[in-house]
Amino acid sequence: MRLRTTREFRKVRGFTLIEIMVVVVIIGLLAAIVAPNFIGQIDTAQINAVRQDIRGIETALNLYRLDNFRYPTTAEGLDALVRNPGGAVADTWKQYLPRLPQDPWNVPYQYVSPGQESGGDFDVFTLGRDGQEGGDGIDADIGNWNID
Repeated sequence: MRLRTTREFRKVRGFTLIEIMVVVVIIGLLAAIVAPNFIGQIDTAQINAVRQDIRGIETALNLYRLDNFRYPTTAEGLDALVRNPGGAVADTWKQYLPRLPQDPWNVPYQYVSPGQESGGDFDVFTLGRDGQEGGDGIDADIGNWNID
């Protein structure tokens, strides 16, 4: 094994501390500029997922009504789309959803029949990220009355 000379060490040059710090600062600046744009997109994607889920649930509820001549009661809830609430209650029942979806915050969707907010036959909604009634933006209630 041969030892390297000083001249050979000068040829094998690494990065200086200043060069490394400049790269770290540039990466930090890029992250500070790009990260807020991605965070806003996550909120938008969650709201879009809620809209799609609610539309799917509405479709399943309308199919339930076509087969059973009524919508599930509030007591039966959305579970009536997955499990038969009973032969006498829904004698022409089929499974309308393979499973009940949950909102992006892992909370089951709410169901009320007759609808109070929509003024229609039913309300399907989520209370938003905060899980509380009302709110703004991502914390707002999202339901079949305001998804269009």
